[in-house]
Amino acid sequence: MSEQAFPRQDAARAGAPVWRPAPAIWVSVGWHGLAGAVAAVNPSAWPWALGAVAANHALLTVAGLWPRSRLLGPNLVRLPPEAAARGQIALTFDDGPDPEVTPRVLDLLDAAGARASFFCIGHRARRHPALAREIVARGHRVENHGNAHSKAFAAYGYGRMRADIEAAQSALADVTGQRPRFFRPLGGLRSPLLDPVLARLDLRLASWTRRGFDSVERDPERVYRRLVRDLAAGDVLLLHDGFAARTRAGEPVSLAVLPRLLAAMREAGLQSVTLADAVP
Repeated sequence: MSEQAFPRQDAARAGAPVWRPAPAIWVSVGWHGLAGAVAAVNPSAWPWALGAVAANHALLTVAGLWPRSRLLGPNLVRLPPEAAARGQIALTFDDGPDPEVTPRVLDLLDAAGARASFFCIGHRARRHPALAREIVARGHRVENHGNAHSKAFAAYGYGRMRADIEAAQSALADVTGQRPRFFRPLGGLRSPLLDPVLARLDLRLASWTRRGFDSVERDPERVYRRLVRDLAAGDVLLLHDGFAARTRAGEPVSLAVLPRLLAAMREAGLQSVTLADAVP
């Protein structure tokens, strides 16, 4: 992997922080260079060099498939210590806005006095603009979950990845008047190209402390137990208001779980805030 695979940005023009590759990226570039040099000096060593490059790519792939990994760059998996000291916790919802589920989520949050971050899909926000605006009007935040929500996102090239995230950023800012500060890819899956794209767009990657798998799990009890296991200040929890799985009775699992989860947070003395409120 060469340095040319990671385009550098003109920070002054973009108005965004300069991208600084994670140590693992520098190691990867150096490892490729070393393997190439060894093969050039000793052609008989090319099988070793090829194997070394393949092993490096395998490691980068594993890092991209590990949503909470920081090997490829900064990744928010917990709130800062200062927020945890204030007893704060972050509820996050992916894949909306959804005209059936999102309004009911908002009502439950209002009743509990809780604030949350909604990682919205760009094209869904444009399809339901009033609902996206309602999220903001009720004191919550909209964040960036990409535009196409494609399962192939982690395999996108730099240009296509940037275009997808920019399209969602524009959609959410245009519809709500609120510019997202955080990005979360589908399933948390990514490639080494994501970090420079986010730096260019002045976005931060956010994953989670734990998730309930409520987009695939039909048993609310199992989802609830996953979310409250070792529940503590500083946690970032992931639920879904879009593409939510259904209970056997046909109710969205996230709606079946959320009242109990909010009650558990209240009993533990935890306050749900938006990521933007908790992270400087």
